[in-house]
Amino acid sequence: MLTHEFYIDRCISIGKKGLGTTAPNPMVGAVIVYDNNIIGEGYTSPFGGAHAEVNAINSVKDKSKLKDATLYVTLEPCSHFGKTPPCSDLIIANKIPNVVIGCVDDNPQVSGKGIAKLRASGCQVTVGVLEAACKKHHRRFFTFHNKKRPYIILKWAETSDGFIAPLHKTKKAPVWITNAYSRQLVHKWRTEEQAILVGTNTVSEDNPSLTARDWAGKHPIRVVIDKDEKLSKQMNVFNSDAETLLISSKVVDFNKPLAKEICDLLFKNQINSVIVEGGAKTLQTFIDEGLWDKARVFIGATPFSNGIKAPVIKGQLTSELQIEQDTLKTYTP
Repeated sequence: MLTHEFYIDRCISIGKKGLGTTAPNPMVGAVIVYDNNIIGEGYTSPFGGAHAEVNAINSVKDKSKLKDATLYVTLEPCSHFGKTPPCSDLIIANKIPNVVIGCVDDNPQVSGKGIAKLRASGCQVTVGVLEAACKKHHRRFFTFHNKKRPYIILKWAETSDGFIAPLHKTKKAPVWITNAYSRQLVHKWRTEEQAILVGTNTVSEDNPSLTARDWAGKHPIRVVIDKDEKLSKQMNVFNSDAETLLISSKVVDFNKPLAKEICDLLFKNQINSVIVEGGAKTLQTFIDEGLWDKARVFIGATPFSNGIKAPVIKGQLTSELQIEQDTLKTYTP
């Protein structure tokens, strides 16, 4: 007989299929087991669509088996009406007698209420199976609800001698430090997060698009810092390829800690994850205020000899990957 841990691990794997499309909802995975066989699976649909439990139940061909089945799910089933009806009500309506949950939902609208509703109906509920793994899987969702800010990923590329950009450029376009494979990986990351953020100088100097054009997936919301709204609306970040949120002195107080101000605004806009891509001043602002969860730093093979120095980060090096001549280092606080 396979264990609860096996099926919750399967739920996590399935839930990852929702990465980049479910936000601000969590990317939940669900599995339904009958007589030691998986008879249904599902993960959270793109935002506004069905939740994982609904998709799993709908995938079961013989619904009569549900009254003797066990539902496994990474996160506590919801108990409130949002864009969709409560999943706990659907579980009860289908008379599923056993539910195994990875971790409790910290969203105040749920937070134990789904479990209480299931137990009140007579359902046998087990909570906390692979809890740490489920919380890591739902780290964007938990950061958003517990810290009242998005999950923040810092990303930059620096030369072998520690520069993030040259001092002077001949045209308004990026000066590439990394190879094509590293750049494609960055575009993949963009499809996985809800937003991408840059400062005024990055837009002014590089005129980036900030889309995921080199990877199939959803473009992130472009968040652009422009205190005095001096950037030309002809810049690529203002085209129709993706949504753009402008951060000016009209929406945040630039006299207060800026990273905190930005986080508060993104929280109000229901953005639960963001990649901060530059420039050096913007990245250092988030580092200095201690507002980051992961940093991805590419180190290219070529030097600049002089230029704009790369941000200085103090954290724990958690991984190091070679991508041809490039080195990708990942840090956590």
